[in-house]
Amino acid sequence: MALGLRTGDGGRHLITFHPRGPGRSSDYFHAADWLDLNMTQSSHAARDHDNGLFIAHDYALHPTKPTLDGEPRYERIPVGFYLSGASKQLTFDDYDCRQAAYWALLAGACGHTYGNNNIWQMWAPGRAAVIEANIPWLEALDHPGAFQMGIIRRLFESRPFTELEPDDSLIVDGPRTGGAKVRAARASNGSFAFVYSPRGEPFAVRMDAIKSKTGVNTWWFDPRYGTASAIYTGDAVAMQTFTPPSNGRGQDWVLVLDDAARKFPAPGRKP
Repeated sequence: MALGLRTGDGGRHLITFHPRGPGRSSDYFHAADWLDLNMTQSSHAARDHDNGLFIAHDYALHPTKPTLDGEPRYERIPVGFYLSGASKQLTFDDYDCRQAAYWALLAGACGHTYGNNNIWQMWAPGRAAVIEANIPWLEALDHPGAFQMGIIRRLFESRPFTELEPDDSLIVDGPRTGGAKVRAARASNGSFAFVYSPRGEPFAVRMDAIKSKTGVNTWWFDPRYGTASAIYTGDAVAMQTFTPPSNGRGQDWVLVLDDAARKFPAPGRKP
């Protein structure tokens, strides 16, 4: 099938493989010449399922191929709907979508997929609902998770994001497992870094990971509303503990570290 697709369109389109979930295309086809990029499906089984581990696995493979989570948890889909005894009342919300997106991107994903239970099936009154869909898809287009995917894009595009590489060595203290797990990525030239705290828990980072002779600008970026607040400009030496402005489920924050000499705009603003 893959070779037929490649022949039929003359190689004009990229080809990947959507695995059953939870799963990875790399488990079957990573070495195949026709597989241009890997895809994972972290799926819909549970909250706080670390989809970044799927991405980290693929990112480390050779030959190197881009990878992304093609089916993470969908906004408003029941948690673990396909598991025996699962409640149809508990659904994934915008926070679940944000957590999956930042975990994946900072683990090295080339992009991310957003899903909404009402949109994928284009549910509308009068149509048979699948998996408890109950909101017209045109209305669901404005759900918070969909809006916040645009915020993620603006954050990454406010920096030369293609230079980012996963770098959890940046983190010297902080949650390493569970729903509060902190993840980080740093530009290959040391000019900037993103650190994501899903629950707003304190963490410590190596300030010398930012290569600067003039100082490091530090910012809090709010993934819910896309606002950025300057913290301070300090030296690129030793380590520093950061305590996000709020904590708890749904209170996720991104710490942005910049080489002051680069004069980057506020996170989320166009360069």
